[in-house]
Order: sequence, then C-alpha cells, then structure tokens
Amino acid sequence: MTTLPCVIDIEASGFGRGSYPIEVGFVLPDGYARCTLVRPGDDWTHWDDTAERLHGLTRELLLRHGRPAPEVAALLNEHLGGCSVYCDNWAHDFAWLARLYDSAGLTPAFRLRHLRELLDEQQIERWDAACARARAGLRIDRHRASNDARVLQKALGSLSAPSPRAPGAAPRPSPPRAA
Repeated sequence: MTTLPCVIDIEASGFGRGSYPIEVGFVLPDGYARCTLVRPGDDWTHWDDTAERLHGLTRELLLRHGRPAPEVAALLNEHLGGCSVYCDNWAHDFAWLARLYDSAGLTPAFRLRHLRELLDEQQIERWDAACARARAGLRIDRHRASNDARVLQKALGSLSAPSPRAPGAAPRPSPPRAA
C-alpha cells in the first residue's frame, strides 16, 4: 500500500433494527478529515442508551446541531465520489449509509469496502495492537467518527510499512491492492 486509503467511520443510535447514523467522519489519503453530526429524520426514533454512553452524543445535541440527511449525503458524495472507501464494520456501516442515502433520496457516489480486503493474515492478527498504538500515538481519547477514521487509517499505514526481517528470510508478499 503506497498510499493510505480513504477511511470512513460511523457512529450510530445503536445496533440492529431501527438504528441509524448520527455522526459520520472520514479521512482522505492526503490526511484531510471531515466529521459531521447527522440530524435524525422524523421516523428515526430508535435510541440505545448504551451507545450514547460510548459515543457521548445525545439525541438533543443531534437535533440542535446535526445536519439533515440530504446535506450529509451530498457532502459525502462531494468528498468521496469515485473512491473506494474503507471501513472496519462493513455490515453495520453499509446499513447505516443505506438509511442515510434512502432518507436523502440520493445514491452514494463511492464504493464502501471492508478494510480487511487490504490486509493479509499476519496483518489481521496484528490489527488490534496496531489500532491501540495508533490511538495512543494520535492521543485520541474520545470515541468519535473522525477520530476513529484517523486511527483506522494510521493502523493500516503502520501494518503496510515494511517491517524488519531476519537476514536471508524470504520476502513477504505485498498486501492486496484496492481495486
């Protein structure tokens, strides 16, 4: 991986049926990051207090400061259009983005992919430790979407960097490239 991939993270009202995106953050390959709160639609009523304790966002805050779904979807399309965008929780993130775009009446202009596509088996085994090092190195203590996207991107970069190997050891295969 010569260039860091575009990474997205989504905070949500909870998990499962009825949950919806409440914050979306992304980081582009050049390091530009953006994060925005999402104002819940009128029919977006599911709320999980456990999720709120994790991300620290209240429904009242979203209603006051969140952007409407059409504005958030357009913002994502503007910045991510034509890209493969990687996430760490594809099934949930796909469902939350579908809810956002359905509500906005728009179609994503980017392709959502799972970041594990970029990793080989050895890198997958080191993933959690790489994320912990990235979080510590970035000095991030708040669980928020753009922070988490930065951590994911930095962890990917650290795993793709060449690591020292014993003299005479066979070279390691390169991780698969994004399509």
